[in-house]
Amino acid sequence: MTKNILLVCNAGMSTSILVKNMQDAAKTLGVDCAIEAKSLTAAKKDLHEADVILLGPQIGYELNKVKELAGNIPAAVIDMKDYGSMDGKKVLKTAYKMMKAAQAKA
Repeated sequence: MTKNILLVCNAGMSTSILVKNMQDAAKTLGVDCAIEAKSLTAAKKDLHEADVILLGPQIGYELNKVKELAGNIPAAVIDMKDYGSMDGKKVLKTAYKMMKAAQAKA
């Protein structure tokens, strides 16, 4: 089953590079997922379609608001080092760990 990973940043621009790197990592790892980057404003409408939500470090201050809107969907801020190096594989693995942890709680 395809997992939906939503990356949220200020304008959705800088994160698009990370999305590409994550998509490449997903292909390499044989992971079935859809990864999309959106601005915070656009993402608010689509939060409930995501299986996991990752915020760019530059809008980490919005995490509590996003968690409130997202309900039971796991949400976190992307590690600044992983974001800065655009480490798609590491961010993808983080997303899957979050989804596993959320399933274990459910």
